[in-house]
Amino acid sequence: MEIRTRMTIELKDIHFSYGRTVALDGISLSFDGGAVGLLGPNGAGKSTLLKILLGFLTPASGQGCVLGYDIRLERSRIRRAVGYMPEDDCLIAGMDAVTFTAFFGELSGMPRQEAMKRAHDVLFYVGLGEARYRLLETYSAGMKQRLKLAQALVHDPRLLFLDEPTANLDPQGRQEILELIQDITSHKDIQVLLCSHILSDIESVCSNVIILNKGRLAAQGKISELRQLNYRLYELRIKGESDEREDAFLGRLKDLECRFEETEDRLIKAYLPADRDLLALFRVAAEEKVQIRHLVRSQTSLEDLFAKAVGVD
Repeated sequence: MEIRTRMTIELKDIHFSYGRTVALDGISLSFDGGAVGLLGPNGAGKSTLLKILLGFLTPASGQGCVLGYDIRLERSRIRRAVGYMPEDDCLIAGMDAVTFTAFFGELSGMPRQEAMKRAHDVLFYVGLGEARYRLLETYSAGMKQRLKLAQALVHDPRLLFLDEPTANLDPQGRQEILELIQDITSHKDIQVLLCSHILSDIESVCSNVIILNKGRLAAQGKISELRQLNYRLYELRIKGESDEREDAFLGRLKDLECRFEETEDRLIKAYLPADRDLLALFRVAAEEKVQIRHLVRSQTSLEDLFAKAVGVD
């Protein structure tokens, strides 16, 4: 049965397999507006999910809508209403940027003259105005990423799918692309689904996140709320009577169900379960004749959330 929704994206019990390999196993999710990050380890099902949302793949079972259009029955309407920036290059050798961008506008249903005018506008917006008549094969990696963003914007979509938009960029190029995405989400009436393996990119642009793992939904919601995990993060430095004593202290942390990491400069990041008393750390330290010389409560990051959601220790 066809569903209708006011949500930007809504999926119910989506299943998809490649032969015997299950890619999506009962995915149900929804989001309504803003910028949403799509995360997951390799093989989690992110690419398959994007292809289903774009109408390139049909789920084996389940139903859903993108911008109110049915993912089974109205796939061409979905592709006219959304913009897609793929991870791989989609450039056509021998074309200049303005011809290329206008071509994608026409593919989205725009009249040729309107597509050409709009192509000039979006190329200036992404910073390629002075290079819009250059052949695409002369473009740098950063320019190619900007061009892929331009072709995704040319038909004035309501929703953008961005697949690894900062891939292969140097720090400056990466920051410039992120600033463009932030401007799109803040000042234009365009919603964004951003798929990236760079967690700091997601954290800088998105307020919500969807995390997949092994074809299933591992977590979904506001990043600020999901950060409130069932443990507290502390940073500490210790000094023991010997290295063996310090190692014994770290070993005892496991008895408290406390996960820890040690940095190169000997800073210990300890993830203490919320139901454990902080004084337990000091009791263990006293028993192992170790001094806690520095202790600071720290904020959990998206990296911590991701690790917990996908079961990484």
